[in-house]
Amino acid sequence: MKYFFIFVNILLSGCAMQNKLIPIQESTLSIKKRTPQAPAITIPRPTPETQNNIWQRIFDHYQLQDINHPKITQEIQRYLKNPKFLEIIQKRAEPYLYLIAEAVEKQGLPGELALLPIVESGFQPNAYSSGKAAGLWQFIPSTGRMFGLKQNWWYDGRRDVFTSTQAATRYLKKLNREFDGDWLLTLASYNAGKGNVRKAIKKNKKKHRSTAYWSLPLPQETRSYVPRLLALAKILGNAEHYNLPQPVLANKPYLDLVNINSQLDLKKAAEIAHLPLKELLQLNAGLNRWCTPPDGPHHLLLPVAKTALFKKNLAELPLNEWVTWQRHKITSGENLGGIALKYHTSVKSIREVNRLSSTLIRTGKFLLIPTGSSGKDNSYATTVNAFTNKNTVKKTVVYTVKKNDNLWLIAQKFSTHSTKIAQLNHLKLKTYLQPGQKLRIPPKNGTGFPQQSSISKALQKIYYTIRRGDSLSRISKKFNVTIGNLRKWNKIGRYIQPGQKLKLLINITQPSG
Repeated sequence: MKYFFIFVNILLSGCAMQNKLIPIQESTLSIKKRTPQAPAITIPRPTPETQNNIWQRIFDHYQLQDINHPKITQEIQRYLKNPKFLEIIQKRAEPYLYLIAEAVEKQGLPGELALLPIVESGFQPNAYSSGKAAGLWQFIPSTGRMFGLKQNWWYDGRRDVFTSTQAATRYLKKLNREFDGDWLLTLASYNAGKGNVRKAIKKNKKKHRSTAYWSLPLPQETRSYVPRLLALAKILGNAEHYNLPQPVLANKPYLDLVNINSQLDLKKAAEIAHLPLKELLQLNAGLNRWCTPPDGPHHLLLPVAKTALFKKNLAELPLNEWVTWQRHKITSGENLGGIALKYHTSVKSIREVNRLSSTLIRTGKFLLIPTGSSGKDNSYATTVNAFTNKNTVKKTVVYTVKKNDNLWLIAQKFSTHSTKIAQLNHLKLKTYLQPGQKLRIPPKNGTGFPQQSSISKALQKIYYTIRRGDSLSRISKKFNVTIGNLRKWNKIGRYIQPGQKLKLLINITQPSG
């Protein structure tokens, strides 16, 4: 995903004195009496600790070469035509900017890189792209996992502002080493992938062309990506020159990372922090469900002003109130799917909590069932809605599995997609279905999740550009949506063409492949 800045070393070569002395006539040489110079006065530069404005602290750490290029000028003009966007971005950045500046400085990166989330996601932790990139730093699933970002039913580290920022700064530093300190190529690689940048370099070398960033045959998105960051750095760092208000934000942390060391119901967390649940979820966008994951990470990002109160109330909170559980006795004929359906949770959740190695259960045994304090569906998609009385989820159909049934046959019966049924019931596509098992079937809108009118952040609208070889079937499988929905959302028939753009509604809380 990124680019590099080119640093030019200026070599000063001195003239070597000749051994042979040349006589100089007195009249030809005017020797002036040298006046001793006053000692230079060094004005101390504010340190990160003494700088009062976090924006200025970032500007003071700029390291990239100040380049004048038509593409940068073009991006500057684009931003200047929409000053409202710059105002909105600064507002969105407020909770996270100190945390990001600290991470950038810790890795010794140029201050300009603290502005990268503007280009990547518009400083939106829930941002999701058609390439399956997620979070402030837009990690794709594979790169996220490479840098330790967990992605499962409970949690997506790519949307966790703290963990993704640590990962992104490490990744940028690693890329910069691989490209010999060239920051423009580093940034190009962050955006397009280092493999694509290396291919472009190799291609130019074969043609005896420059291998500098500006000369490389890179994708159009990448050719705009680096100039866009450089333009932002110029505008924000020289706001007065562009007749814009100087960005100002106190140079102090807005958020604290609070370790809770166990599962905690998010509604309970919001209550004891005296924080609106919606705000808690926005600050902790990596959490997919109603509580923190059973296997961690067990941390929450909270406003500094709320931390002391939260810790005090948490210490006084009885352990049996941290997470609400029910003890379920397994009766004859029951299976995990039916039990999960009864308690509005998932098979995976029950298996994780009870450390079950398979879906086989025994009559008479007991299971611990985690249930949210809302008493509703324990997903991120409904957590916000359940507590704001705006739940718009349509009622799902409950289907009892018959002998010889499989997900594909059931999907055909209800004019939906097998992936959707698996997704809604937290099953794998190849899961063996047992007769008598209960399955939730998505409603006619095909989602099983809140409509777009819901305030839930679980559904994200994205646009996908059709490529050569694509089909509706392939696109539906890639994004876990139905062909029917693809046609409905875009008002299209059976045929599509390369270059055509499709609108999709994606549930970002589902693990990506």
